[in-house]
Amino acid sequence: MTDQDVLANVQQAFKSAFDIDPTVVSLDTTASDISAWDSVGHLSLAGSLEESFGVTLDVDELMEMENVREIVRIVSKKLFKKEQGASNQL
Repeated sequence: MTDQDVLANVQQAFKSAFDIDPTVVSLDTTASDISAWDSVGHLSLAGSLEESFGVTLDVDELMEMENVREIVRIVSKKLFKKEQGASNQL
């Protein structure tokens, strides 16, 4: 999955968590850009991301997710590790 694919899914997670137009979410989007992205909203977003990508986010990763660029980086890294683990089982 490319970073662009990850971003598209992250945009959908934002739509699911905050009921916003996904096209307003870019790599430069930060929590201050979205009024609902507060501490409670962050947990809702995390749940949407976990469901969308089939990954589990730990506390340190959640703390790093201060903007969309970091979310894409963290999710891409998780997906890469997940793919590597699956290919090692073959």
